[in-house]
Amino acid sequence: MNSERVAAIVGVAESGLGKASGKNVLQLQAQAAKAALDDAGLTKDDVDALFTAGNWAWAPTLMLAEYLGINPKYTDSTNIGGSSFEAHVGHAAAGIKAGLFNVALITYGSTNRTNPINVSYSNPLTGQYERPFGLPGTVGSYALAAQRHMYEYGTTSEQLAEIAVATRKWASLNEKAYKREPIEISDVLNSRLIAEPLHLLDCCLVTDGGGAVIVASKEVASNLKKSPVWILGHGESQSHHTISNMPDLTVTSARESGAAAFEMAGVTHDEIDVAEIYDSFTITVLLTLESLGFCKPGEGGAFVSGQRTAPGGAFPMNTNGGGLSYCHPGMYGIFLLIEGVRQLRNECGERQVKDAEIALVHGTGGVLSSTSTVILGRD
Repeated sequence: MNSERVAAIVGVAESGLGKASGKNVLQLQAQAAKAALDDAGLTKDDVDALFTAGNWAWAPTLMLAEYLGINPKYTDSTNIGGSSFEAHVGHAAAGIKAGLFNVALITYGSTNRTNPINVSYSNPLTGQYERPFGLPGTVGSYALAAQRHMYEYGTTSEQLAEIAVATRKWASLNEKAYKREPIEISDVLNSRLIAEPLHLLDCCLVTDGGGAVIVASKEVASNLKKSPVWILGHGESQSHHTISNMPDLTVTSARESGAAAFEMAGVTHDEIDVAEIYDSFTITVLLTLESLGFCKPGEGGAFVSGQRTAPGGAFPMNTNGGGLSYCHPGMYGIFLLIEGVRQLRNECGERQVKDAEIALVHGTGGVLSSTSTVILGRD
């Protein structure tokens, strides 16, 4: 393991999740930010860098800083979809290493369920070969990838359903999860088709929610009330914007972001105790596991079969219930970080992975377009 300790995550929190009627995106982010700062033992006056992403404002960091009453000397509103927040963690660690700031606040908020912001992607500048020919939006893009993986490798709907069922088992152990009732593989297969071969239960939830993460320098982190969770490695990459320009529908840029994160952290795949992997759809997880190198191309279906990723399985994954069952307010990546930190702090109660010391957190954005991988560890 890389022995360098430069920056750590020292506070995490969610806002209200599920249906947050009457709240707007600023209120949800403020709620989460206050709770995360309390978790760290810091105040808003300690924050000197602000990171956020979303489609809710022309200049999100300007609006959010004003709302929170802070004057950061460094801001970053990198938006690469759901992987933005893993990228923010990497950028924050780099900024701290460069001596630019000491405490970074990363936030996200969305009222995607009760009051969705109307952002039209119906005619993207580079989408002339998709929507006009009937591609049904985001889910259609992921369905294309699933169809291709099935054609290339014989992957089955039952294998994709294994992921949804295992994730629901984790959700049943999390009182904050939006969906907790047990499901079986047959329930997934019998749920209605959304875009063949993806069924309703292969698809993420649509919820409200906000989250916040505090990243601090070693000097700050070493004097706080909770043990720091060190940022050991980070990598990010992107391969396309529109699905018709994805170089290979079965390989994501996790191949590059994961390799960079593992190299920086100085750890191997066998040393990962718990994995939090973006699950907008079941196929997202399967492709990511292969591209990260946990199994070979085409072996993802076998890798997740037999409930290997469920509680008690050999590969604990998405232990809060994931975007499939816990929450998914549009850009889910910040919630992966929150759960990864809690697992390393041994704060997860019934769903705690025993003796977890190293966690891999991986975000995916767009239509399998961008990826960012973070490897975290505790002392």
